[in-house]
Amino acid sequence: MRLEIVNPETLGAPKGFSHGVLAPRDGRLLFVAGMAGWSASQPGEPADFVGQFARALDQVLAVVREAGGEPADVARMTVYVTDLGEYRAAAKALGAAWRERFGRHYPAMALLEVKGLVDRGARVEIEATAVIAGGK
Repeated sequence: MRLEIVNPETLGAPKGFSHGVLAPRDGRLLFVAGMAGWSASQPGEPADFVGQFARALDQVLAVVREAGGEPADVARMTVYVTDLGEYRAAAKALGAAWRERFGRHYPAMALLEVKGLVDRGARVEIEATAVIAGGK
């Protein structure tokens, strides 16, 4: 097992899928910077909320794969959204976008509603930490 889910009974059921994720001792930590669902340099109009979520996930996974990892190596993720109501309303479609990329793997996660994001038109930004097995 690469990552171990940690859910102390004393804390009750987690709001997400885990209270914590324990990384293996021999893994290399990869810190993925915030990946916005829309970039100010892109032409045209920003994608819809689900499209931005999917794009941000794809960018996170591009960094993870470039480091030699895979989706199951993502141990922690923070999702920043500009409208929590929009996130909740799109939950089913967001879940489908998630499963298409991560399957049933769920890292330790946090969701934060923020006033705004740096990139024009961005409504979602995701940062992550992955543990890539082995060393270079």
